[in-house]
Amino acid sequence: MQARHLSKEDAVFAWEINEQGLPGTGKVTVEEVSRLIEISNVSLGVYEQEQLVGFVICLSPNVDYGSLNYAWFNEKFDNFLYVDRIAVSKDHRNNGIGSYIYQKLIEISQQKNVPITAEVNLEPPNPGSMRFHHRFNFVEVGIVHHQEKSVTMLMRN
Repeated sequence: MQARHLSKEDAVFAWEINEQGLPGTGKVTVEEVSRLIEISNVSLGVYEQEQLVGFVICLSPNVDYGSLNYAWFNEKFDNFLYVDRIAVSKDHRNNGIGSYIYQKLIEISQQKNVPITAEVNLEPPNPGSMRFHHRFNFVEVGIVHHQEKSVTMLMRN
């Protein structure tokens, strides 16, 4: 396994992996993935034999991005790395890749001295993601209710 920064050339492959994670990852177009990579503070891909098998895209505060959950963190906190999306290809799940990505992200957040923020669906529930985030010492800092879903807002210092 090798981790390196995503480039815009990775957008199609990241989009394909994102599609495999729906509805948990949130639907986006290839163009939106490309833009997210462009505006991200951290965009990290994990590769096996030069094939992208997982990724995370994180934003810093005050980026021009229309996510309501991201806006919530912007209103509450001055400094953070917001996990907009993390996904692992369906053929590589349950092999520690998601944990490896988060370990790398934690190293980056410690170097930058900023907390990591993320949200997890409460309705519809996503218990696997909740367990995953609790393993990495994320704590709830709020709950946001949207029209069709509710999310718990998480932070790891």
